[in-house]
Amino acid sequence: MPMQHDPETGLDGLLSAQLWKRRAVLWGGAVLVALAAIAFAKASDSAFGLFHRAVAASPWWSLAITPAMFALLAWVTSRGLQATRGSGIPQVIAGLRMNAEERQRHLSMKVAAAKMALTVAGLLGGASIGREGPTVHVGAGIMHALGRRFGFHDDYQARRFLLAGGAAGIAAAFNTPLAGVVFAIEELGGAFEHRFSGTLLTAVIVGGVVSLALLGNYTYFGRVNVVLPLRQAWLAVLLCGTVCGLVGGAFSRMLLASMDGKPRWLGALRRQHPVLLAGLCGLTLAGLGIAFGNGAFGTGYEQARSLVQGHALVSGEFGLVKFAANLVSYVAGIPGGLFSPALAVGAGLGQNLSMLMPHAPATAFVLLGMCGYLTGVTQAPLTSAVISMEMTDNQDMLLPILATVLIARGASALVCRVPVYKALAQRLLPANPAKPTPVESAT
Repeated sequence: MPMQHDPETGLDGLLSAQLWKRRAVLWGGAVLVALAAIAFAKASDSAFGLFHRAVAASPWWSLAITPAMFALLAWVTSRGLQATRGSGIPQVIAGLRMNAEERQRHLSMKVAAAKMALTVAGLLGGASIGREGPTVHVGAGIMHALGRRFGFHDDYQARRFLLAGGAAGIAAAFNTPLAGVVFAIEELGGAFEHRFSGTLLTAVIVGGVVSLALLGNYTYFGRVNVVLPLRQAWLAVLLCGTVCGLVGGAFSRMLLASMDGKPRWLGALRRQHPVLLAGLCGLTLAGLGIAFGNGAFGTGYEQARSLVQGHALVSGEFGLVKFAANLVSYVAGIPGGLFSPALAVGAGLGQNLSMLMPHAPATAFVLLGMCGYLTGVTQAPLTSAVISMEMTDNQDMLLPILATVLIARGASALVCRVPVYKALAQRLLPANPAKPTPVESAT
């Protein structure tokens, strides 16, 4: 097969006004995505801080605040904002296969703005949700709107802008530029079109530089100095990869079953009384928080960071409690992502598994548990590995992490055959979508 000419390289690329216009829009869009991600993060932290102060005064406040907020969000999203529900990553994946009208319905600026506001509201109510998936949704929406505003209307260009916006969103959310690129390849596009690689990479870098300039050079969970000796590594990898992969796959399978109306009573309740279902989910979450501690609420960031840093703020049941909290929050049908809460569950499971090998460093188990469980949920091993390494600035654990995510991917597939984001995206597509063109499938 003859090699295709790349219009973005060589003299043609340097002299083309249209290509420079597209680059300028993408780079400017990356700046806006980074600024939106930072504002989103600050608002999310402030909102959950208010909820935390309320339950610190009395845990019983959650019985009033959380169910009411869940019910309110379910009611609001049923009024023309259904596209804001859930993580947002499935909407972006589906958007790569939608026609222009459908894509606009799921990725407009109205949806992006509502996604931010409603996710912040969810954290104000203590929901066990993350902002990283919604940031991908918001980033893709901003880039999509900019592309349309500056005349890039055709489907091929729209998909380029979606990929760049989603990648810049994940990079800015975690301050992990490399993970943004890998995420675009592995999770959003499923393939990498070489003519877009330079533009995509530059957009992600621009977003990362803006985040770095405003927030400083930091790692999400702080630097982790831990090494796992070879004689212990193989057993730790096997344990974390298998157990966390299976548990992550079970979470995805249960989540997908609930979206398909299983069990029947849950499906009937969702169809007939969605607001009531959301309120009951909020009530369940409040009960978990009262019974097991505040780790059930919010993203779980502080608890996961304490485990990674070796000074745990939570007890041994944290991983399983957070698992249940994440599930009821997603079943409620409110806006919110899975990434941060999944990392928290993985950290808790890693802590549990470390008790089986008391002479091995517990922090290593926590790190392997995080990447293993995240892989189990998403079935995106490379993204999980790169995120875990960039968030902790640890290169010494490279080989154990890679081995863990590969085992976790295989274990998860035994329980949930289709990756959760892909499965959710398929539910957003029409029954007989148009077949992608060769150019489309390349993006």
